Amino acid sequence: MPSTKKSLYFLSSALVTAISVGVLGYGMSTEWATTTMKCARKELGIFNGTAVITLKLFDGVLKRFSCPTFDNTDAFQVIPMLKKIGGSSVVLHGLVVCLLALCLLFSAVSILICLYNSVSNPYQTYMGPIGIYTCSSLSACLSVVVLIIFVVNVNVTIVAEDLIKNFSGNIAMDLKDQASEMLVGYYLVIPYMVLSLCAIALIYVYDHAAYTHRREQERPTEDAPKEIMMY
Repeated sequence: MPSTKKSLYFLSSALVTAISVGVLGYGMSTEWATTTMKCARKELGIFNGTAVITLKLFDGVLKRFSCPTFDNTDAFQVIPMLKKIGGSSVVLHGLVVCLLALCLLFSAVSILICLYNSVSNPYQTYMGPIGIYTCSSLSACLSVVVLIIFVVNVNVTIVAEDLIKNFSGNIAMDLKDQASEMLVGYYLVIPYMVLSLCAIALIYVYDHAAYTHRREQERPTEDAPKEIMMY
């Protein structure tokens, strides 16, 4: 059986990781970004309309105010709509969803390893601290990649413009002044990343203390007087 100290450290790491999973799970279910654009009918050239797109990972809402004619609100499924539009946006968005799923998977594996170590004493293999370092590090790194890819997809690609034109039918229109804002779902990836690193830190503190203790036990004669060591 492991010591009480070891059990507490690994259970604490499992708890922190479980909290991070809850944070990310909630973040994946809420809004990630909103984009606003001014619009005008091509033949008029007067930008008196506005379109606002609110994106979750799987659902979206487009609200149009005099863009190009009457006010309308349209709900849509993000991935099917991006497939219909085509281009790189669907690839980037699909990559974001896949990476988040991998983050949850690695976090789940990290929790299982922590629970296993809290009730047993495995060797220094992937079932010990090494496994937790690997899984939690991958979760933190992939979450950073998600933050970068999502921002690029929203701000660099023309996904917002394509969505607005798709719902406007055959009416020719001009769009300008795109302004995007990241929302709570996006920012919750950051505490998830921080908590994953905290889970690593807890195990590192224990592992370092255990390593130091082992080294002290392996060299009991280093502090003995030289006269005694001669015999």
